[in-house]
Amino acid sequence: MTRCLSRWITAALLWFAFAPAAGAETLAATVEQWGLLGSWAVDCAARPDRDKGAVLTYEIRNDGRVMYRRNFGEAKDENEVVSVTVGTEGLLNVMVYFPSLHQTREFGLLLSKQGSLRAIYNRSERGEYTIRDGKYVATGAPTLSQQRCD
Repeated sequence: MTRCLSRWITAALLWFAFAPAAGAETLAATVEQWGLLGSWAVDCAARPDRDKGAVLTYEIRNDGRVMYRRNFGEAKDENEVVSVTVGTEGLLNVMVYFPSLHQTREFGLLLSKQGSLRAIYNRSERGEYTIRDGKYVATGAPTLSQQRCD
């Protein structure tokens, strides 16, 4: 019995040791295959601005982590993508941890056949939406398509 328990504990420790690395590879591969890598903006020629449009960048670090950088002009931040899944109809579900907000947010992105990117939803870990069904909750205005800036 002790030998069986010891094997199980060893197997569990090995699984925990290697699972994050495998998950990081899968995460990076999904982001790359889906076509998300690079910088995106509503207007790539405009200077980044909180009210007029940010530049959003997705990149894979040398250590395999996927990072999400936001450039609002005077304010910038960098946050780690902790999960990515491809949902129905090609919707990419992205979870990002924002240390400055002390929260994880999830957003759904749709890549059009023409290559533009559009936010379909954005919600907090408590389920509070800022974007729902492709529209800003506060105004009802549709989200704008972003173009690749690279």
